[in-house]
Amino acid sequence: MARRRKRKSRRRQEGRRILESVPQFSIECGEDKPVTAARKFIHAEGIVPPALLLVKRNEHTTDRYFWAEKGLFGAQYVEENHFLFPSLRTSEDEVDVAVPSRSR
Repeated sequence: MARRRKRKSRRRQEGRRILESVPQFSIECGEDKPVTAARKFIHAEGIVPPALLLVKRNEHTTDRYFWAEKGLFGAQYVEENHFLFPSLRTSEDEVDVAVPSRSR
């Protein structure tokens, strides 16, 4: 039986492209839960939003979080709903400015 390919959401692909322009930090969670480790790291380093945190749980699993003005969110949620985050809208506008537009 042939396997069907999973459909890729255009909205999520767009969100992933936008998140690539955000600063990223990689940490290990150690004894804490991944979200707790991310919160402690943000507080200790004084990271300002927007930022993407990659928290390594073990050798196989890495959790992704997005630090926004509104709080800490799962990166997949942010990819799907990037239009709800004003800090991503400004970086999206910067990407649009980089592409010259033709005007008559």
